Amino acid sequence: MLRLPKQYVDGMVKHAQEDDPDECCGIIAGRNGRPTKLYRMTNVEHSPYRYSMDPKELFKTYREIEDSGWEVMAIYHSHTHTEAYPSATDVRLASWPEAFYILVSLMNKESPAVRSYRIVDGKIIPESLEVAPGETSP
Repeated sequence: MLRLPKQYVDGMVKHAQEDDPDECCGIIAGRNGRPTKLYRMTNVEHSPYRYSMDPKELFKTYREIEDSGWEVMAIYHSHTHTEAYPSATDVRLASWPEAFYILVSLMNKESPAVRSYRIVDGKIIPESLEVAPGETSP
């Protein structure tokens, strides 16, 4: 199970809405199963169908995560026209088996769906996502 403060979920949804019609992407760092920081990344694909994180941002982010003693807790991105379920491309590109993969679906723009998964050896494992009360922005 993944437990996130509401501020993180709200931040991912806001990011998805702001980048729409393109997919958004980002990382949540954490320590001992608790989130510590949400990183909004730039989707260099600028595409409604796929994402690729900016390599320079990714290097800087990984460096900060490592220097802080954190870990990559979750990788998130949006689906602009499909459900919050990993695509075949998402599964093929998943390279962090210990991380959660969070999808934000804007298929229903008035009520975005946010779901969490693990992707291990090409298998999609749904994970519960518990949203804890908290502040309104990360």
